[in-house]
Amino acid sequence: MAEYNKHKTIVIGHKNPDTDSICSAICYANLKRILTGQDYVPGRAGHVNEETQFVLKYFGVQAPELIEHVKTEVRDIDIRQTKGVKRNISLKKAWNTMQDANVVTLPAVTEDGILEGLITVGDIAQSYMNVYDSSILSKANTQYSNIVETLEGHLVIGSEENYFNEGKVLIAAANPDMMEYYISKNDLVILGNRYESQLCAIEMEAACIIVCEGAAVSMTIKKLAQERGCTVITTPYDTYTAARLINQSMPISYFMKTENLITFEETDVIDEIKEVMASKRHRDFPILDKNGKYMGMISRRNLLGARGKSLIMVDHNEKTQAVDGIENARILEIIDHHRLGTIETMSPVFFRNQPLGCTATIIYQMYQEAGVKVEKEIAGLLCSAIISDTLLFRSPTCTQVDKKAALELAEIAGIDAETYAMEMFAAASNLKTKSDEEIFYQDFKRFTAGKVSFGVGQISSLNEQELEQLQERLQPYLKKVHEMHPDVNMIFFMLTNILTESTLLLCEGSGAEAMIRETFHMEESKENKGSVELPGVVSRKKQLIPAIVMALQE
Repeated sequence: MAEYNKHKTIVIGHKNPDTDSICSAICYANLKRILTGQDYVPGRAGHVNEETQFVLKYFGVQAPELIEHVKTEVRDIDIRQTKGVKRNISLKKAWNTMQDANVVTLPAVTEDGILEGLITVGDIAQSYMNVYDSSILSKANTQYSNIVETLEGHLVIGSEENYFNEGKVLIAAANPDMMEYYISKNDLVILGNRYESQLCAIEMEAACIIVCEGAAVSMTIKKLAQERGCTVITTPYDTYTAARLINQSMPISYFMKTENLITFEETDVIDEIKEVMASKRHRDFPILDKNGKYMGMISRRNLLGARGKSLIMVDHNEKTQAVDGIENARILEIIDHHRLGTIETMSPVFFRNQPLGCTATIIYQMYQEAGVKVEKEIAGLLCSAIISDTLLFRSPTCTQVDKKAALELAEIAGIDAETYAMEMFAAASNLKTKSDEEIFYQDFKRFTAGKVSFGVGQISSLNEQELEQLQERLQPYLKKVHEMHPDVNMIFFMLTNILTESTLLLCEGSGAEAMIRETFHMEESKENKGSVELPGVVSRKKQLIPAIVMALQE
């Protein structure tokens, strides 16, 4: 899977996307990539319907990625790439690493990238200030490599891979006769260059002797230490400094926090983690990817500069139709052919809105204006969108510009518009296996007029019998939808017959049917309660929505 790019711009259509919404997103993202060389990716805010699936398969184009929301996520902000360390590194090395990286928290991470714990500056400071007994070094299971590194020493006898895990640490300040009384088996002894003291420590079965001030170790001592399994380390430091520094060789694993770690995933929404971060005194929080592997760290300061996802809206400009979280996004452009809606932007945007039958017609114009060649697949998608939105030029929203564009694109794509349209519409009419919910939300949009909220869905078909069957199924389903969404005052569903260029409009909600009959001057019918026959009405955008809005505003 490709790495997430927080600098990409998503080109996306409305919820419950139709063919125009999907195809325009794909084609405009392609044009922007060609013109800018930057990362523009098409997205979709819902399921791909049968008609659009047919189009994409016909021209061999993949469906855009499903974008469930565009809320600002952790991965959209700058994650500090604090490198993970091994759990057995010394406190001193951890401290130096923090100073070099200018951080206060280090993550301990396995070879596979799994987070094991966190060590902070505070943890290290506390380890220096606390008074420990002389066996703390062995309790912490300290590796000899840490001791050599911390004391800037040299390993004379033994292996750096071994661990000091028994005994205590002591300084051989007394004469050899006295040393015999307080050196025990497996102790670590810090001493000077006195041969007698070194010999005594080895004979008392010390696990390790540390010879200070860079003193030489005799061949006899080396040989005896080798035979007795005693590790010998030399250090340039004096005994006082060596004793003061040696606790810094302990591994961070002994002090780091390993339980109840507060971590976030890269897909967590910023608004949802702010409260968690504010309630904790931690400076930094680890970020994990979807596989639970460590990625980096963030702090509350990172959230201050959080910028929303970059977005281009096509085929819509209303908040109710937009992908969830649109209010958090940085909208850069809007390309549309609908009435102006309710979208608000933080800063000026490029806005192109033309009274045409299809957004794809505008996209085609933009290819021509930029002098970019329209490839066969792109032409096929744009042509399909125009045919779909204009019902093969039958819709009153269709202009001569749309028709001219569609026929030019059909020629580039190598298709006959009429023949291809019949196949495409037939694919869209394959609704037998779909649930009522799938059919209803296939192309459903919400609108507002003043304080009234209403929704309109639409199915277009060449098959009159299929439309009659859909009426039987959807008429009762509208009641269910209305009960589920009490905030939507009225719900309408257009069953549009492409051949007869007419619509049977299903109505639900207080006064919905009466308003439609009055608006379109239709007499009340006792037979078809909850539905209205609308001859000549095929366009939701140009014929139905404006009429409803005008009626509601009167």
